[in-house]
Amino acid sequence: MSAPVVVAARRTPIATAGKALREVTVEKLAAPVLSAVVDDVWPLTAMRAVDDVVLGNCLGPGGNVARVAALAAGFDSAVPGVTVDRQCGSGLAAILQAGQAIRAGDARLVLAGGVESASTAPQRSHRVAPAGGSTGAYDRAPFTPPEYGDPDMGVAAEELARRRGVIRGRQDAYAAASHAKALLAREAGRFDAELVPVDGLEHDDRPRRLNPAVLARMPAAFVPRGTVTAGNSCANSDGAAVVAMVGEELRAGRPGLRLVAGAVVGCDPRLPGWGPVPAVHRVLAAARVALGDVGAVEIVEAFAGQVLAVTDALGLDPLGRDAGVVCADGGALALGHPWGASGAVVVVRLFARLVRGGAPAGTLGLATAAIGGGMGVAALFEVVR
Repeated sequence: MSAPVVVAARRTPIATAGKALREVTVEKLAAPVLSAVVDDVWPLTAMRAVDDVVLGNCLGPGGNVARVAALAAGFDSAVPGVTVDRQCGSGLAAILQAGQAIRAGDARLVLAGGVESASTAPQRSHRVAPAGGSTGAYDRAPFTPPEYGDPDMGVAAEELARRRGVIRGRQDAYAAASHAKALLAREAGRFDAELVPVDGLEHDDRPRRLNPAVLARMPAAFVPRGTVTAGNSCANSDGAAVVAMVGEELRAGRPGLRLVAGAVVGCDPRLPGWGPVPAVHRVLAAARVALGDVGAVEIVEAFAGQVLAVTDALGLDPLGRDAGVVCADGGALALGHPWGASGAVVVVRLFARLVRGGAPAGTLGLATAAIGGGMGVAALFEVVR
């Protein structure tokens, strides 16, 4: 068995749906990032062909997005591709799948990540009415069977925040902090090395200064008199993120993130935002480490209330002592949430914070995401030098 190691990690700038990348199709978002990652690991790719391309995607045009993107990137036709759909955890699930192939000895060099174009995602329709349903167009497939309620993610986030006692003020404060962190990181150039410009866009278009008074006046977005608003929720977005993963014997001294443990778990489908909690517990138990041993945590910030419910349960304080640990440069609330890519974006961010940031060998980083339908995914990485 060979330990899988992330040795390169890049992403596009993330654009709010309908804006800067609104005309860029999903394969054209992924292709330049695939090419950039191949260039980053040169001359390794001159000596060893890419064994597979594994990309997460939720609402694309159908077919095998990874294969189409690999060909669009100019890869040899011998390089295959597979597309993974674990909803908002797809990008991280794709990285775990790549790691499993390397660990099993079935591959030595895999490109993995995710991509989503919310702007160009097609509307679908039933040609034949399903039992009890009707023909016609629909925006998304069900997350659950009807008996589970099939809640939209915003409604589910509202319910999770209510059950866990996450009040409106904390949610607004966390959202404002995410944007403030992202603006500081952008101004300091901490995103520059990970970004691959696409269609003239060089920086994430969403981070902005949030006025607490304006946030406090925003109406509930999903449930009357609720606490989840447009201001403390992520934006539907376009973007792609890819990492290069190799076996330890192929690393040849390159610094990177060794995949220590990964897990995908199920939870109550009515509370999908809870999924990171059992996923993180499983990963930490498998690695026999405590959360206090982890130097950096990246969680997909779909909703501030959901993030705070999770971090409260894990014993983290992202608005206080752990502000520099949890999403230290901001997260999806500020950058945007390209669903199939976001789970890979958090790994790109770990790579930037820990590997490019000079963290010593042995430093641990954790990536996690909640998943529609009631699941959670998590991965623990260790810096190698």
